[in-house]
Amino acid sequence: MSEEQWVPGNKSELMSAIKKEWDLLMDVVTKIEQANKMTTPDEGGWNPKDNLAHLTEWMNVLMGYHLDHRPSHEVLGVSEDVTKDWDMQVINPVLFERNKDRSIEEVLTELKSVYEKLIKKLDSMSFEDLLKPRRIDDPEKRPVLLWVLGDTTEHFEEHRTTIEKML
Repeated sequence: MSEEQWVPGNKSELMSAIKKEWDLLMDVVTKIEQANKMTTPDEGGWNPKDNLAHLTEWMNVLMGYHLDHRPSHEVLGVSEDVTKDWDMQVINPVLFERNKDRSIEEVLTELKSVYEKLIKKLDSMSFEDLLKPRRIDDPEKRPVLLWVLGDTTEHFEEHRTTIEKML
């Protein structure tokens, strides 16, 4: 979350930006499905389906951990030792293993369902709530909005770009 990160000025801008990146992601998903490459791995060993399952996991983290303040291990359904240091080199492989054998249909259905749930949750929140510090004990008082962007617009764009390379 760099200092140059774009931050919306209001709720309408936020929701519009999320929808825009989601729509772009879904366009690429349609193209990759038509090209029959949903399970073709990239040089890192992940396929588009894996990327989409990953996005679903992190939208759930956004809702459960960042917005609802539930314990991270509980939200992710893993042991506490997996999330204790919040190390993505530990967490992401666990999530990958959990999702790698799931069907394309199952992953896409859950992705869309979780996205709809997240949008409803964000719709129910005020922009002022999103500007509040994510954690009271955060010395930098960073707003939860930064994590909303990180797990939506920024994450959608990152994985869309990765998937597009397969076309």
